[in-house]
Amino acid sequence: MKRRLPAQAGTFYPDTEGALRTQIQQSFLHPLGPRAIPTIPGIRNQNLLGLIVPHAGYTYSGPVAAHSYFRLAQSGIVESVIILGPNHTGLGSGVSTMIEGEWSTPLGDVPVDTDLAREIVDSSDLVDVEDEAHRNEHSIEVQLPFLQFIYPRRFKFVPICMMLQDLKTSIEVGEAIAKVVKKHRAAVLASSDWTHYEPQEEAKSKDKRAIEAALQMDEKKFQETIEERSVSACGYGPVTAMIHAAKLQGARSGNLLSYQTSGDITGYKSAVVGYAAASFEK
Repeated sequence: MKRRLPAQAGTFYPDTEGALRTQIQQSFLHPLGPRAIPTIPGIRNQNLLGLIVPHAGYTYSGPVAAHSYFRLAQSGIVESVIILGPNHTGLGSGVSTMIEGEWSTPLGDVPVDTDLAREIVDSSDLVDVEDEAHRNEHSIEVQLPFLQFIYPRRFKFVPICMMLQDLKTSIEVGEAIAKVVKKHRAAVLASSDWTHYEPQEEAKSKDKRAIEAALQMDEKKFQETIEERSVSACGYGPVTAMIHAAKLQGARSGNLLSYQTSGDITGYKSAVVGYAAASFEK
């Protein structure tokens, strides 16, 4: 079986199981996190349709990411997770997925959901099947240990890496996901960081406008805000695609769970990166 080894263990997150579990626990218990370890209810709540999660090193964005995973855990067990992430490496095709194999982390192996991935590919002419875009990309990989932590049983996932993030492409990807996601009882995560390396107050001001448009579930306004205000959010395409898929499934509201910057963690506020956690629900 094809096996993708972790590309970011030891950099974005610890490379041993014990240290990784400890850091994830600390993210949940952090003063800027949810301050509790999540538990999984026995009954699945179908109201949660999408989440925004950050993808920086756990030291910086882990407490914010923990808010999204705490909310995901509250919705119950999921059979599969679709993770949309931006392409930082410039490798591979415009939009790509994998339809076989496993991804490894220090917490174990996560199988690709072959059936779900194939159905997404069949539903869109834009989504290619290839490995190169995923080889060293961190935006999807860093989500897996959090998922393994909250779901100790085996789950499957579909990685979708987006180099093309324009409105038309994002809408089409969202439509393809919406056609198949309910049948597979899958969760949908959009991986994105927000403003990069600007002063704290400027970053917060820019991100607030963009996040407000996202929470209004207005895909066009969201992407226009990103462009007009020069918001250096790296995963605006994945966020747009997730929002569109959620809307097609009946989402009525977006809820901001947490917004912080790297400066809130480090105290260094002259050049920060913004991180947001948000849920989209019926």
